[in-house]
Amino acid sequence: MAAGRSGDLGMTTKYVYAFAEGNRDLKDLLGGKGANLAEMTRLGIPVPPGFIITTDACKKYLSEGKAPLELEVQVTRSLRRLEDESQKRFGDGENPLLISVRSGAKNSMPGMMETILNVGLNDKSVVGLGEQTKNPRFAWDAYRRLIQMFGKTVLGIEGSKFANAMAELSKSEGVTQDHLLSVSALQRLVTIYKEIVETESGSPFPQDPRAQLDLSVYAVFDSWNTERAKLYRRRERIADDLGTAVNVVAMVFGNMGEDSGTGVCFTRDPATGERGAYGDYLANAQGEDVVSGIRTPLTLADFRTKAPKLFDELAGIMYRLETHYRDICDIEFTVERGKLWILQTRVAKRTPAAAFRIAIQLVDEQLITMDEALMRVTGNQLAQLMFPQFQRDDAHKPIAIGIPASPGAAVGAAVFDSIRAAERAATGEKVILIRRETNPDDLGGMLASVGILTSRGGKTSHAAVVARGVGKTAVCGAEDLEVNEVERFALAGQARINEGDLISIDGLTGEIYNLEVPVAPSTVVTYLKDGITNATQNKDEATQDLIKSIDRLLRHADRRRRLLVRANADTAADSDVARRFGAEGIGLCRTEHMFLGERRVLIERVILADTQKKRDDAFAVLLPMQRKDFREMLEVMDGLATTIRLLDPPLHEFLPDLGDLKVKSALAKERGEKNESDEELLHAVARMHESNPMLGLRGVRLGLVFAGLYELQVRAIAEAMADRIEVGGNPKVEIMIPLVGSHMELKLTRQSAERVIKEVEVERRVELPIDIGTMIELPRAALTANRIGMVADFFSFGTNDLTQTTWGFSRDDVEAEFFSRYLELGVFTISPFETIDQFGVGELMQIAVERGRQSNPNIHLGVCGEHGGDPESIHFFNSIGLDYVSCSPYRVPVARLEAGRAALASI
Repeated sequence: MAAGRSGDLGMTTKYVYAFAEGNRDLKDLLGGKGANLAEMTRLGIPVPPGFIITTDACKKYLSEGKAPLELEVQVTRSLRRLEDESQKRFGDGENPLLISVRSGAKNSMPGMMETILNVGLNDKSVVGLGEQTKNPRFAWDAYRRLIQMFGKTVLGIEGSKFANAMAELSKSEGVTQDHLLSVSALQRLVTIYKEIVETESGSPFPQDPRAQLDLSVYAVFDSWNTERAKLYRRRERIADDLGTAVNVVAMVFGNMGEDSGTGVCFTRDPATGERGAYGDYLANAQGEDVVSGIRTPLTLADFRTKAPKLFDELAGIMYRLETHYRDICDIEFTVERGKLWILQTRVAKRTPAAAFRIAIQLVDEQLITMDEALMRVTGNQLAQLMFPQFQRDDAHKPIAIGIPASPGAAVGAAVFDSIRAAERAATGEKVILIRRETNPDDLGGMLASVGILTSRGGKTSHAAVVARGVGKTAVCGAEDLEVNEVERFALAGQARINEGDLISIDGLTGEIYNLEVPVAPSTVVTYLKDGITNATQNKDEATQDLIKSIDRLLRHADRRRRLLVRANADTAADSDVARRFGAEGIGLCRTEHMFLGERRVLIERVILADTQKKRDDAFAVLLPMQRKDFREMLEVMDGLATTIRLLDPPLHEFLPDLGDLKVKSALAKERGEKNESDEELLHAVARMHESNPMLGLRGVRLGLVFAGLYELQVRAIAEAMADRIEVGGNPKVEIMIPLVGSHMELKLTRQSAERVIKEVEVERRVELPIDIGTMIELPRAALTANRIGMVADFFSFGTNDLTQTTWGFSRDDVEAEFFSRYLELGVFTISPFETIDQFGVGELMQIAVERGRQSNPNIHLGVCGEHGGDPESIHFFNSIGLDYVSCSPYRVPVARLEAGRAALASI
């Protein structure tokens, strides 16, 4: 049901929906949580009654600074229907209805926004609740939880003030867990909490239940714009204008005794993808106790032993929900005095390994198709699986073992608070955040860290859920680890970890080391390079299953994709790696990279030569070296296209530093010494010095100004190609002219290249079919692509330089100087050097594609910047009709997978 207009007094916008009025397709309006509660209600699953305040209400509240007038009346009417359904009254002193107020955005943002439980309790109704339930301890525990959550969430009181009060009271009572506090102790705690509220906020805790509800709803609305929520959205690329819905639900209680409890479960293991029910359960507790990690929970296996009938009912619901959603589900549940209630479900976040395994499992169980399975995994997930893993030996003994919550191998300096973690990480240091348990305020430090380690919590704790969502290694619930956050150290038996100590954590086994453990290449990389047989030998069943799942999905992506995938490689060794990773050619061979190191001086001699003879002598040395380089690459890539870019070095990269030469000259003069060759070199470099080398004498300009340079390279390429043909090879060569801004630049260079190619054909008596094209890396080239296309066989978009020249950025400078600030301000949601700027750079690319094909229908088009390996950019390149992408060898598998997904997404 879409948002409409109805009401008694004229036409009013509908801001509140009963669960029975919604379904899972209304996530934009009802948020993910609300839409799924409505869906489960429709399925007849035991969901507590409630209603949903829409995202439209949130957006209006945030834009106008107040709630819409209609909202108050609509909430009242829905609240009264909820009272009728539950046979309780909100705020009643004898039979009170208590409600939870929970956030629920369209996109899951675990732990980022607010929840308030037990709304409706006050000094009067807490007594009635205790009498009604014959459990005064439960009633007072529920009341102290409300005051604590309301104080922290609604009134903005520092949570540590409540935590410290709890700790002091527990110590005086001689207990270690809050569920062991007596009724009288809880009553004293309520008094203390109310004093904290009045002292910190200037007003007493509100006794009016409706005031509690309204303020809680507004607090949830406001939580959409907290710093941690905005940071999470930037990280996950979630739009800022979606707003959150608010779910108002009748409370069911897991803290009414040992026959009650609360838990979180998954229909499969979200960390590994193993089949079976996984999750945590806490007896005599409310939901935040599980998620916060304050108490280490029991497993579902323990729950099955404790309450077999309830477990069987839960297992049946899990099976039903997974079948309905056709995916792994994350389910929150509560048991109230032996009655099972389902509080929430959603498609679960999972680790990359779990994503690949579960996708194939669901195919084999005939719940989804291979196309759907391909859309359930991403290139970013595959990239994470290519990270190294720990390489252990007998010398590496763990000091403790926790619960493996999010896989990976993390090594870094131990840090005990989030702010310091972010500060140290900003300097380039790798850090591991250690906490007793994390909370939403820790998000900044969690994102900055390479790994997260907690002494409390389990696989469904805040730390675990966030880590899996953002791809961080995490070990949780390491109970043998005693964490002292104040003094910044941790103890595991006799082992001590001080802040700054190097530690290692294994998110696959839960092992913790107080030293640096060396890492080994990922098994996934072994598979991609050496094949499935070598990668699965002597591996455990889970690893074999993962490799086979990746193999099936990559092969399916290859069948589905339209885009070819090439690699950027500058040597025969790089080309070999690329081909083994599945590259279908070389999209960019940067010939200037062949002259780094000891060879650098050879280009220097060409550039600084002051006579043609000196330049010819330099060419004579270069020719055989270049011919050998190209021949070796063409041998490795036999039968596949190899695109060789002619020299494109900014001069400063191949000339001696002018400052150094000036210093050397000045010192020599001071000593009365004079070296003619040094002075000649200084004058030559000074003559060639440029203020902005990236926009100076480089690319095609270099070839046109230094006659013979490009001709030498073309000759070396043509002769290498002839060499390969003579021995029975099948070389396929493309020559790419860099930094072209005018069709005349390309025309002149092409004519020269074709003369050289023809000379070699005559000399070697062989045909050399070589395409000649250009990089599109200047805005002018994109805008005049119709003219350039008339003299080009192909375009390859150099998106790194095209981004620089479109934005007016010097990448090396701006990334360090202000990119982080631009990301904070929302000018960028992601760096334009990571993901293509579709509105600016992308628009230029579309213009070039259209105009290039207008003048040359047979032109082929690709991209060779590193954007060619970026998953999101690949979807854009597919949409504008490019023929191939080219990226670094290790990103080739990612590009293959994402190109397949892009083809399916465009259907």
